[in-house]
Amino acid sequence: MAKKQGIGLAIVAFALYIIGGICTFGGIASIIFMKNRDLFGWGEGRGIGYLFLCVGLCLSIIGVLLMRLFRNRGLTIQ
Repeated sequence: MAKKQGIGLAIVAFALYIIGGICTFGGIASIIFMKNRDLFGWGEGRGIGYLFLCVGLCLSIIGVLLMRLFRNRGLTIQ
């Protein structure tokens, strides 16, 4: 059972890392290309871009830390 839980936790950590990367690069693109334009009624594209950039970086860092934690705790298949 621990091996199944370990692989599930590893998948969650990897998914956070991937989603964080997508948000980061999407935020950078929004900052560059959406200056002074409304983004789906959410607000100015540049402000939403900074939000995506910061949230994406945080998610990527959390994903990497979780991957390291699960690997060092022996929760992954070896």
